Amino acid sequence: MQQGRLEHLNMTVSDVTKTARMLCRLFDWQIRWQGESIDAGWSAHVGADNNYIALYAPPGDTRKASNSYTSHGGLNHVGVVVENLEEMQVRVEDAGFTVRTVEPYAPGRRFYFYDDDNIEWEVLSYAEKPG
Repeated sequence: MQQGRLEHLNMTVSDVTKTARMLCRLFDWQIRWQGESIDAGWSAHVGADNNYIALYAPPGDTRKASNSYTSHGGLNHVGVVVENLEEMQVRVEDAGFTVRTVEPYAPGRRFYFYDDDNIEWEVLSYAEKPG
């Protein structure tokens, strides 16, 4: 049996351009594609050569979910692996986000932050062993 690999995930955001810029700046990703999409919305595929996040915004306002952890189909957080957690923490804070819960995570370390759409991001490094 062939093992599957995650190619992309698709999420709704309030501003595709703003979120795409944030992801490119923080994670050194690139916009692989962008353009019109379903229901007259706008999308961008942001990531690396073999995986990406598809960002989507419908025309008009988006609604905030109450709590993803208690909603069927809720997106709880997106985990991104980096080499240097401290450098990434500085990038996230310089971008105006609040880093929370920096902690050991066997076999590495991690922290979380919420973006402007209240999407939770987990940033982790396996290169840095818990101390």
